[in-house]
Amino acid sequence: MKKLMGLIAFFSLSLECIAQTCMAAKDPSRLSIAGGSLTEIVYLLDAEKQIVAVDVTSNYPPKARTLPSIGYVRNLSAEGILSLDPTLILGEDDMGPPAVLTQLDAMGVPIVIVPERHTAQGIIDKIRCVGKIIDQSESANRLIEQTILPRVSELQRLASDRRLAAKKILFILSLQSGSPLVGGLKTSADGLIHMTGGRNAMTDITGWKPASSESIIAAAPDFIIISRRGLGAFGELEDLRQHPALRLTPAALSGNIVVMDGMQMLGFGPRTLDAAVSLSRTFISPAP
Repeated sequence: MKKLMGLIAFFSLSLECIAQTCMAAKDPSRLSIAGGSLTEIVYLLDAEKQIVAVDVTSNYPPKARTLPSIGYVRNLSAEGILSLDPTLILGEDDMGPPAVLTQLDAMGVPIVIVPERHTAQGIIDKIRCVGKIIDQSESANRLIEQTILPRVSELQRLASDRRLAAKKILFILSLQSGSPLVGGLKTSADGLIHMTGGRNAMTDITGWKPASSESIIAAAPDFIIISRRGLGAFGELEDLRQHPALRLTPAALSGNIVVMDGMQMLGFGPRTLDAAVSLSRTFISPAP
């Protein structure tokens, strides 16, 4: 037990050196990025030449996939990162594991975690934060003013439609032991649903959890949202509709199922605003 507590204390002490900040980095010339939304933002700021490596969630824009990989955002490779000699590791708030971050910190590689909130304002703040960190504040402000704020205004206009307040939305991430893994409160899915003006159908749970047939049927969602990757766990769209936990829901019976890129919806980068706008329009006027 003493050994375990000592390790916990060691990791806690070491990780205090890892900043969650929006202050300018000392040297952002060689970026290793852990988080698809951050990669998307750096490209939009025309600063892609500063990127030396990305994680596997960095699949947009498509040319980002040609960069060296440092693993999955929650399971990074210290060796892969160090081999590319980065001057800064820029990560989302779920970057890890802690042991790898501690190792990188011990090697003297600066690590900055960008704060995240699952709201439209959170996306604006994230863009502004990344701009400050990598010395691209002017580009960030221009992007916000010319592109992001008009999208936010359009989203707010759509989300204010009173019809949306009555729409119950179920977000399914995947299958877990045969049960749909759904987004409850305090998830990125919950934030996305609120941005659209709709209601999360699964307010009786918190986090990402498998839901029973009884709970989903009782929730009676009007729409189901699922990522393309998540749909693959079910098979085809008709397999999803006929799943025992879903087939009796209003969403499945009416065919109100939306399939979209998962990172676009849940990454909370600029594309998430486009996803929210598209979903709001669909919830107001579903396809026949």
